Amino acid sequence: MRRVEEIYWLRAYGCIAVFLFHLLDHVNQRLDNVATDLMRLPLVLGTPIFLFISVFVFAVRYDKSVPDGFLAQRVKYVMVPYFVYGFIYSTSQWLRQRSSEEPVGFVTNAVEYYVYAGWHGYFLIIAMQFYVAYWLFTRWQLWRLNPVPWLWGACVISMAYWGLAYWFDVDLPGYLLWIAPLGWIYVFFLALVLVRYYPLDPEHVFAERPIWLQQLAHPLWLVLLVALIMAATFAGWLEFSSKEVWVIPFFVLFTLCAMRFMAGLPAPRWVRHINVYSFGIYLAHPMFFVLADLMVEPLSLPIGVYALVLIVVGVVGSVALNKVANTTMLGAILFGKRLKVN
Repeated sequence: MRRVEEIYWLRAYGCIAVFLFHLLDHVNQRLDNVATDLMRLPLVLGTPIFLFISVFVFAVRYDKSVPDGFLAQRVKYVMVPYFVYGFIYSTSQWLRQRSSEEPVGFVTNAVEYYVYAGWHGYFLIIAMQFYVAYWLFTRWQLWRLNPVPWLWGACVISMAYWGLAYWFDVDLPGYLLWIAPLGWIYVFFLALVLVRYYPLDPEHVFAERPIWLQQLAHPLWLVLLVALIMAATFAGWLEFSSKEVWVIPFFVLFTLCAMRFMAGLPAPRWVRHINVYSFGIYLAHPMFFVLADLMVEPLSLPIGVYALVLIVVGVVGSVALNKVANTTMLGAILFGKRLKVN
């Protein structure tokens, strides 16, 4: 079977994108202009990339049937870190608010984090829904259906979901609006489509893919869309997050292009190293950003130096925590299992 090198590149990109997106949240407290908005454009793809990889990897590995205990394993390695880190972030937030003018009760705050997924680990809830969906996909033998029409329908549904939610100013507790599967279903079917036409056997080539897939994978379409997005940014029309209508065509074209042009491109050591610690970085970096903020708060650092401090503390702290946690099996379950990358 052909090694899917593109996934290493995408996982590294997604990890860096999420890390830098949250870094800009801190930087924007000191500097917020069109330049920082433009910096966010390639970073909004981080969460969809993580979700895409979650489905793509299992679809390649398991194809038409998943092993016994598939969902139990996902709960152990995905939902346990959700509750562990959720406790850390919710408790630290509760402690900070105790001294504020409007303190929040411990239980109320925990419900906000756990039940309403009101922290950045909301993506784990979406991923878990995808794992259940893939389990049903194999159990009901839905692989017999052509996923292409489902992809286009899913894109329309997801765009309508985000568009209508913002149009009617839907306001749900925590991140409940964000974790609903309708907003992300396009990612699930995009992964199934690309697995269906991926040349896993070495003798197969990408030229055997459908014409429409080859055409949309041409970088011209992605460049034109990026130019349009940049124009809308200068006009002040866009909000910047992974939960926007315009992100859906952006992510689809980006992924098609990336999977085409990075096919077979060996991932260098630094890319593989990011892959190894990516899950731990996803989960822990905001905690170390806060610690870095506390350290530099008394100082008047230039914005560039401030950002560099956040990067160093965020990366070193997250990797070190993940290394220490993975010295035992229990630690890996609690704080995020380190990926095995050959």
